[in-house]
Amino acid sequence: MEFKDYYKVMGVARDATEAQIKQAYRKLARKYHPDVSKEKDAEARFKEVGEAYEVLKSAEKRAAYDQLGQGPRPGEDFRPPPDWGTGFEFSGAGGRDSAYSDFFESLFGAQGRGESRGTRGAFHPGRGEDHHAKVLLDLDATLKGGTRQLSLRVPDIDADGRLVSKERVLNVQVPKGILAGQSIRLAGQGAPAHGEGTPGDLFIEVEFQPHPWYRVDGRDLYLELPVAPWEAALGATVKTPTPTATVELKIPSGAHAGSKLRLKGRGIPASPPGDFYVILQIALPPANDDTAKAAYAAMAAALPFNPRASFGV
Repeated sequence: MEFKDYYKVMGVARDATEAQIKQAYRKLARKYHPDVSKEKDAEARFKEVGEAYEVLKSAEKRAAYDQLGQGPRPGEDFRPPPDWGTGFEFSGAGGRDSAYSDFFESLFGAQGRGESRGTRGAFHPGRGEDHHAKVLLDLDATLKGGTRQLSLRVPDIDADGRLVSKERVLNVQVPKGILAGQSIRLAGQGAPAHGEGTPGDLFIEVEFQPHPWYRVDGRDLYLELPVAPWEAALGATVKTPTPTATVELKIPSGAHAGSKLRLKGRGIPASPPGDFYVILQIALPPANDDTAKAAYAAMAAALPFNPRASFGV
């Protein structure tokens, strides 16, 4: 996917003011409007300018976009980082515009349409606008639940038309067993209403930080556990970490790399809870001294084993 430099499209500096961005858009929109422009690529350029303005006119989208920096070099493929957009509080609603590029949709698919996954920030008369944000939590948050202090950045435009960012700190009750992609609703924490109506809500979408040991798949957890060749071949009982405690895991004899062992109910809490799967990986001792080399040579002599026999070689 091609990275789009919206500042270059608009012909403005990265520190341009709100007024400068608006002025550049008006000039380019007149130049490339399909009804009046004689440029060959007028329609494509008009859409490109409109997409760039959609991002740069919004304090929230612009601040989040600026996280990407200058982007990759021309011709390089681009994918947004997994934690892109976390920690920003977004507002606004609106329908999906098919004119937006894949690049825009990959960044602002939910934020650009004013919705969190499975939750729409729709407009209600007499009620403030809903806001939404995405946060990264550690795996322990869903395993135990409880209160977490979350910091959100709320971008805004100052009196000089410059982009600024304020911090908002919230104490949030994280439900035990919440999954990535699900949202926590904070009633009344969105935008205030105009007049005497009720404020909108804040929807916080949860994602999990990568864990050094465990992989999450729905409610199940996976651990790749290294075992010695003799533990796999002969069977053994080994100590194995799980998110709640260290357990004694029985390795059956004749196990091989990729063997999957299941610990029922030790995944993410729910009714019923997920499971915990251990994927065995064979760890080979290094042959870094004469004793180890002799042991390997003796094993090679005692076990006429061809790991490539299935290839017919």
